[in-house]
Amino acid sequence: RAERRYLNRNPKASLYAGLGDFSIFRLEPQRASLNGGFGKAYLLERADLLTNGPIIEELAGSEQSAVEHMNADHLDAIAIYARHFAKAPGDGWTIAGLDADGMDLVSGDNVCRVFFPQPLVKASELRPALVEMARIGR
Repeated sequence: RAERRYLNRNPKASLYAGLGDFSIFRLEPQRASLNGGFGKAYLLERADLLTNGPIIEELAGSEQSAVEHMNADHLDAIAIYARHFAKAPGDGWTIAGLDADGMDLVSGDNVCRVFFPQPLVKASELRPALVEMARIGR
């Protein structure tokens, strides 16, 4: 799954994915520091960094088919997500990945992140969220 998601987002890397020195690593963050400027430094704990719950595995099982469906049948909606929610210029946007928090869009070498208005709790919330976002963006 990690390799598929990586290649969806970085299609040029497919030239190297089969080579012996190509590897996917999983990071297990414990905490992180966020420095937002003078006097705005924060220590983030693991729970601040990760989305957890049954939605992760539930959505992972249907993510690729949802991505393929959207890219095949709903390019107009994807253009709305890019233009309205990400303020991304240009055309040719497709969805590279979906998760409980939002979606990654790609157009050539450009990548942008679009967050859902509310994080998804169940995979069945994906379609209604995408439909509503397209409606709002129109």
